[in-house]
Amino acid sequence: MKYEKSCGTIIIDHDKVLLLRHNKGHWDFPKGHVENDETEVETALRETKEETNLDVVVDNSKRYVINYSPKEGIMKDVILFVAKPITKDVKPQIEEIAEIHWLTFEEALKKITYNNSRDILKQVLKDIADIK
Repeated sequence: MKYEKSCGTIIIDHDKVLLLRHNKGHWDFPKGHVENDETEVETALRETKEETNLDVVVDNSKRYVINYSPKEGIMKDVILFVAKPITKDVKPQIEEIAEIHWLTFEEALKKITYNNSRDILKQVLKDIADIK
């Protein structure tokens, strides 16, 4: 069994969340593979910058994990952190990202392609509501 790990961010700005439509057609959060000896947070920050051009502040007090098998013989963990944007100049990485949108939470829940990502956003929204 081969193991893969990706890290990314769920970027929330007030009552909106950032979603990407990848060139392959699916809607999801910015994320990507861990490179070399990067920490999870370093990977999340780098991938967010590469895919969206945004600088963000990550809240690493809570991490959200999606575990699945993308194909036979491979198990993958996707680690996501909630983040807030520092910069606002959004630009898609044209090699991977077709479009980027700030959506309301309700719009995002309808647009996200994969159930496991939708479930994570629901958990994040519950966690945020519990803090308030």
